[in-house]
Amino acid sequence: MIELHDVHKAFGSNQVLRGMTLTIPKGSSMVIIGGSGTGKSVALKCILGLIRPDAGTILLDGQNVAQADRDPFLARFGMLFQGGALFDSLTVWQNVAFRLLRGALKRPKEEARAIAIEKLRRVGLTPETADLYPAELSGGMQKRVGLARAIAADPEIIFFDEPTTGLDPIMAGVINELIREIVTEMGATAMTITHDMSSVRAIADNVAMLHAGKIRWTGPVADMDASGDPYLTQFITGSAEGPIEAVR
Repeated sequence: MIELHDVHKAFGSNQVLRGMTLTIPKGSSMVIIGGSGTGKSVALKCILGLIRPDAGTILLDGQNVAQADRDPFLARFGMLFQGGALFDSLTVWQNVAFRLLRGALKRPKEEARAIAIEKLRRVGLTPETADLYPAELSGGMQKRVGLARAIAADPEIIFFDEPTTGLDPIMAGVINELIREIVTEMGATAMTITHDMSSVRAIADNVAMLHAGKIRWTGPVADMDASGDPYLTQFITGSAEGPIEAVR
């Protein structure tokens, strides 16, 4: 579904992606792990076409992302943002239905509201939540609203950017379980970027270790602990000893 071939991206003298190559099969859940500043978010933005790579090719379903017609292309995606990224001035249902109230996916207001309430139900929130504002919600509820918005237009591909950041372990487990259930139900292709190993084990079919702008290891999540790769082993064990240098 998604293919990156020798993708490079630099910002001035800062080389972020240095030949990233990765394949994400259709209908699978790929989790990209790696420390801060390794290029995870840059890779995601390159796939979406928000950033243009300096070199290399990115294909979506065989089509070059750089040549895609933007509106139909972006309509295929949903995204759960790291900080929730809810609009403070909009109610919960308006946040969930944001794409359904404008642009190519526009629906009548009442239909958009009904879809939003159904998606809120799917993530465990009651219809009464719909008319509240984000500031009236807990962090876990805000994350659920963000997830409902990500699936509101029934996308083929869903991106999750650090989905459990800022949540306590119990709520993080709830969000991980919801993500896994929803991706499976929808038959969607999922790409998650995270450094939370509990999320990796709960969400992933396959894992890719990104370090210094390159994929160091990729394979099924079941093979992760016995990979023998020093970068991956150091990351998942949290050891200070290994090829990844800790920033002091």
